[in-house]
Amino acid sequence: MNESSLPPVPTVPAAPRNAASAIWSLVLGILGLVGFGLFTGIPALICGHTAQARIRRSGGALTGEGLALGGLITGYISIALSVLMIPLLLAIAIPNFVKARELAQRNACINNLRQLDGAKLQWAVDNRRPEDAVPALGDLERFLASGSALICPAGGNYVLGAVNERPTCSVRGHELEDWKSFYRMREQRVP
Repeated sequence: MNESSLPPVPTVPAAPRNAASAIWSLVLGILGLVGFGLFTGIPALICGHTAQARIRRSGGALTGEGLALGGLITGYISIALSVLMIPLLLAIAIPNFVKARELAQRNACINNLRQLDGAKLQWAVDNRRPEDAVPALGDLERFLASGSALICPAGGNYVLGAVNERPTCSVRGHELEDWKSFYRMREQRVP
């Protein structure tokens, strides 16, 4: 048989397929809405615009205009929400960080005051000093856990006072509780 006598084989046109970047745009846009904000919102926009350009240039071989449009919309919304939420979260977080820092400084200072109080008592016992004796800070260094003078983390100054007095800090709120009053309050609560 002659090859020219065969009937021509009909060619089936290829079905248009979705642009992969359009699908990625929608997936990333949805992830941006769920909570990843800028991290997936910006790539969703890039993929969406890339997908729209490829679909226009493909001449009908690529589809997915709706997917790309959905990705663009969700990407823009996720970026807008991120831009609004970041300042709101910062407005909540910054005061809490400041409070936590102040509390940590206060607790560290109170711990220093406790060490100074204990060092004063040890100094008085070791040197056979009366309760109204006032030690110098240099006298207490060997009795401190760190082996050196303590410093208030908030920049306050310590006043040692006499052995029978609690040391104080110049920063308001940095003060040792009177343990006697603490135990009295506790005894009053217990029936």
